[in-house]
Amino acid sequence: PADCLARRLFFFQILGCHRHSAPMGQASSGLTQYDVEELISVSGGVFSQAEIEGLYKRFRALDRGHKGYVAGDELLNIPELSINPVAQRVVRLFEAANFREFCRLLAAFSAKAPRSAKIQVMFDVYDMDGDGIVGRDDLSAMLRQLAGSSLGERELSDIVDGALALAGPDARA
Repeated sequence: PADCLARRLFFFQILGCHRHSAPMGQASSGLTQYDVEELISVSGGVFSQAEIEGLYKRFRALDRGHKGYVAGDELLNIPELSINPVAQRVVRLFEAANFREFCRLLAAFSAKAPRSAKIQVMFDVYDMDGDGIVGRDDLSAMLRQLAGSSLGERELSDIVDGALALAGPDARA
């Protein structure tokens, strides 16, 4: 429940809490109807036209240099993200994303996203070394980021051992 709330807060902060936006015909949006329909498809249908338009406005506000992509330092201007202990991991997923990729990645944070998309994002965040496996070192590093200095080495090791035991015998790498 707390994780779900944090994910939704992140999603709405990115969205900029825009519920309504200008009609598509206006040149200020910068998106054509075709663009919006393609972005709805790319995002797996989890975003409506109004949400795509709101995301586009937020994306343009984050892309201060109007480069066509969002840099890591620009993403860290989102307050809820900047204070998150795994902010750097999330930034790594979104860094240098153009608007199309931004929508595709952000779709997993939507309440309407399929469970498999949410799990894939969680996996990508936890796979610290990018080897396609969330192993002992990945879990230890992530737990250190999340817990800070509140856990000693023995406690951290016990938690990682417990998580790997729950995952099964193939997860002990």
